Amino acid sequence: MVKVKIELSGGLEILFGNTRAHDLEIHEINEKVTVGDVIVKARDNLLTDRPELFMKDNSVRPGILVLINDTDWELTGTLQTLVEDGDTVTFISTLHGG
Repeated sequence: MVKVKIELSGGLEILFGNTRAHDLEIHEINEKVTVGDVIVKARDNLLTDRPELFMKDNSVRPGILVLINDTDWELTGTLQTLVEDGDTVTFISTLHGG
């Protein structure tokens, strides 16, 4: 089992029960857990409203920054980035109405 902390900001917290941080447990099927696994688990277990604003296909929507332990996932392998017990995955929306 891998336990990660999910942090949300930029308005995404509204989609997750108006809560900025969640603890998430992932029972891995194989020995490795990826950020893709975290996204799906968060959608299935924590998302309370409008999934289309969080995900598109099998990833987050364009305009949502993803950080793993404060490092941009673009630098670590995006969906295939491995996460370990105690990691923090942060989702920040850069999309704003106007």
